[in-house]
Amino acid sequence: MARKLKTFQTSLGFFDLAIAAPSMKAALEAWGADSNLFHQGAAKESDDPDVIAATMKKPGVVLRRAVGSDRSFGEHAELPSDLSGAGRPTKVAGASKGRKAKKPASRPVDKAAERKAALAYEREQKRGELERAREEAALQKERERRQQAVDKAQAGWRHLPAAP
Repeated sequence: MARKLKTFQTSLGFFDLAIAAPSMKAALEAWGADSNLFHQGAAKESDDPDVIAATMKKPGVVLRRAVGSDRSFGEHAELPSDLSGAGRPTKVAGASKGRKAKKPASRPVDKAAERKAALAYEREQKRGELERAREEAALQKERERRQQAVDKAQAGWRHLPAAP
């Protein structure tokens, strides 16, 4: 049975990252994080319907967008070309009121779409594992070839006559 997917979000470098994954650990592995970003407060489970919709379309794939932008998440994000800040608001809306933000209404649960997204996530994980296994096999083959070349070179040195 496929596990239920959740949407996780963080900011790393110049990009906001989002992924649909079954657990925080899976999200951290997909992001390539060395430490627990959730414990540090740098990552969270997202409840934004737009982010959830984007990640559920491509479960298991890390989606990104430029930090601070309100663009949609995608596999390949571009940094903004206008860095002057002219189009940015100077205040965050609602920040000065001192009230907690209301949690958006939860989206209706579509069980079939959820199952489909979970299966797509598992397929993506298997594809990634196969790709890593192929890369490791190629590296091992290259190591063996190099070792054979070293052994051959060392064998050639043994057969040379001693220096006078």
